[in-house]
Amino acid sequence: MRRVYVYKNKSEDDGKLMAVEDSIETFKSQISLHFNMGKENLKLYSSNGCEIVDLRVIRDEEKLYLSLDTNSSESCETVTNLGYFSQSSIDSERIVSDWITLNVGGRHFTTSRGTLLAKEPLSMLARMFADDNNVYLMNPSATDSTGAFLIDRSPDYFEPILNYLRHGDVILDKHINPKGVLEEAVFYGIDSMIPHLNQLIEESTSNSSSNHCLTRKDVVRSIILTPTTSELRYQGVNLSGADLSRLDLRYINFKYACLSGCNLSGANLSHCCLERADLSHANLEGTQLLGVKALCAHMEGAILRGCNMEDPAGSRAVLEGVNLKGANLEGSNMAGVNLRVATLKNANLQNCDLRTAVLAGADLECCDLSVSDLHEANLRGANLKDAAFELMLTPLHMSQTIR
Repeated sequence: MRRVYVYKNKSEDDGKLMAVEDSIETFKSQISLHFNMGKENLKLYSSNGCEIVDLRVIRDEEKLYLSLDTNSSESCETVTNLGYFSQSSIDSERIVSDWITLNVGGRHFTTSRGTLLAKEPLSMLARMFADDNNVYLMNPSATDSTGAFLIDRSPDYFEPILNYLRHGDVILDKHINPKGVLEEAVFYGIDSMIPHLNQLIEESTSNSSSNHCLTRKDVVRSIILTPTTSELRYQGVNLSGADLSRLDLRYINFKYACLSGCNLSGANLSHCCLERADLSHANLEGTQLLGVKALCAHMEGAILRGCNMEDPAGSRAVLEGVNLKGANLEGSNMAGVNLRVATLKNANLQNCDLRTAVLAGADLECCDLSVSDLHEANLRGANLKDAAFELMLTPLHMSQTIR
């Protein structure tokens, strides 16, 4: 059975602990009896000033207040003057607490009143909870069932603001957009936080613009503006997905550059430095790769059909330790290429010219070498498990494959 505290007036100087009866009329009869009041014009009010017409809305140990209907024919002198409990009168009775719980967008934040007042005394939060004679200067807001003050704003953006009021530093998690926090800082009037957030937004914009991928236009412009006597360097540059087809890119330094998914078909990359560059899934069909240096480059899934790596001047292409897993090199001229300890698992090397190529220690598992020319190629220590050698132009000697 629910118990409630019933008071004759808002000062709570005359109250009784009563059990809630089955019906509102029965309950009023009991109140009328205990408080010696007329039942006909008796009304019950909750602490937020709402009249109670159904006992089911009353919570256990809730405070209820009584009032007589002032529109009745009884004289004011004969009516116990209890006063009508409006919302404003209840709000004015909210006693100041040193600890405050805020319900922001469904999340609860508990903080001290001093935190909200000290750093930004003119902010909306400070003015909400500033006190005068132990009552709030302005009505904070409605409260939820737990007594937390309701604020209909984003909790994710409010948390950095509350932390700023606590310690004075703007600290944002990587998934928090500073623009969202700025909007909330303006809303709450946290003026000293706004310059810090503007700086973070400016830095974020600058970083994103500096990390954007270069385009074909950017590359062509730099080639035109660079003298032929100077080295053009794209070391560590992001060119992911760029269309660089049919461009003359000879002698350019692409070390550590990201060329993933690039279209380099028909381009001339002779004597380029591609050391540890990312060329995964790039299209290099028909590309000139004379004397290229691609030590430990990542070229998994790349298309290199019909590439030419044989330099008549004698310089050899170096692809030592390169990752060509699943790459398509069908019909490429790779005479003399250095592919020592390279990964060519599941690669397509059909009809390739691999004369005098160095494939020592290379992983050629499940590699298709059908119709390829391996004359004098060095395959010592290579992994040839399940590799295909059908219709080879020259027989594969044991001396080529055994250490």
